[in-house]
Amino acid sequence: MMTTQYPRRVRIGAGAGYSGDRIEPAVELAESGKLDYLVFECLAERTIALAQQSRRKDPELGYDPLLEARMRAVLPIAARNGVRIISNMGAANPRAAARKTAQIARELGLGGLKIAAVTGDDVLDVVQRGHFNFEESGQSVASLNDRIVSANAYLGAAPLVAALAAGADIVLTGRVADPSLFTAPLIHEFGWKMDDWNTLGQATVVGHLLECAGQVTGGYFADPGFKDVPNLARLGFPIGEVSEDGSVIVTKVAQAGGRVTEATCKEQLIYEIHDPARYLQPDVVADFTGVRVSEEAPDRVRVTGGRGTPRTDTLKVSVAYTDGYIGEGQISYGGPGAVARGRLALDIVRERLQLTGVQTSELRFDLIGVNALHGETAGTAGGTEPNEVRARVTGRTASAEEALRIGNEVETLYTNGPAGGGGVSRLTREVLAVQSVLLPRVDVDPAFEFVEA
Repeated sequence: MMTTQYPRRVRIGAGAGYSGDRIEPAVELAESGKLDYLVFECLAERTIALAQQSRRKDPELGYDPLLEARMRAVLPIAARNGVRIISNMGAANPRAAARKTAQIARELGLGGLKIAAVTGDDVLDVVQRGHFNFEESGQSVASLNDRIVSANAYLGAAPLVAALAAGADIVLTGRVADPSLFTAPLIHEFGWKMDDWNTLGQATVVGHLLECAGQVTGGYFADPGFKDVPNLARLGFPIGEVSEDGSVIVTKVAQAGGRVTEATCKEQLIYEIHDPARYLQPDVVADFTGVRVSEEAPDRVRVTGGRGTPRTDTLKVSVAYTDGYIGEGQISYGGPGAVARGRLALDIVRERLQLTGVQTSELRFDLIGVNALHGETAGTAGGTEPNEVRARVTGRTASAEEALRIGNEVETLYTNGPAGGGGVSRLTREVLAVQSVLLPRVDVDPAFEFVEA
């Protein structure tokens, strides 16, 4: 009897789109998504710098703060259903993340899991020894050496592919390009060559569509009355059904909230893309200009047509450094005349900061709800003034002590300013700035190591 051969597909679920993302949709995917892989994408450029600061305080920290909660929630289900996990929750300390995950697995009675930590993205020593200028400003990196917190190169898929080939059930990385977290399991499963540029370009399309999780299922897309999305409180995260040629069907589990449509996929496709013909990634220079998006059925959208050209000889490195402090104070006014009282409050604080000699390099005075986003040219919708406003004063200073004085001056409006002020909040925080350098690829040495559960 003849048997029908169906094209092989790999099912990848997106378990997170940023560090603080919801956990329930990932659990839902692990339980009901019939997945081969579950990918948690949790790093932004500032996230890893904050993680480096955490690691400096405690060498066993520096990984994603939700790693433990996520792993406790999904590990038993993933192990039962044969789902492999890939994530950049290792942040500034992939080895510690792997050790913590192994500890959690043992506590849950999940022995025998192979957990890989991918390293090599931390290139702080290389950057500080070299002679680099920032791409954005042209400033010498060496001029900020005593203020630099971290320097992390965007690794590609290769070390993740190697870890999967060695049998890893869980792969934890630091700074890896977001799409590479998704291209790695596809390269491993389909045996694609690392110089098959067109296939890697289409794989980058897959990764880019999935990397922000709930954005492509309608979260960031939703706009009431224009782009309505059902059941956002139960928003489901996406699944990519990927074929051997790299074509993908973006979908979700049937019971989850949200929606996958041509429009949600097209919006995500151009999200954070500068030049769609040259989307620079560590694995390939992807070309999105030939991508085609078509809706095959409700919540099933096929995406094809990504291409690519050879990867560059350099890798982007995000360099984070301390850049002063932010001091902020806010206070609310409501009822008739709220706008006038809010403006008076700002005038008082402006004069007080001058009288007391607070030193700032930048200073803003905003009425939230009136001019905070668009300035004084915005006007008021409908021609009437709002019945409530929030006055905000924010400044950048060289020291934490100076920053604190800004919030203090706002707080004194309780008894020394216009009538009816309330709900004061104050904030002082250190500024972590991020710029980029380009590092020769040969100066980066990615690797992986196992931690047995």
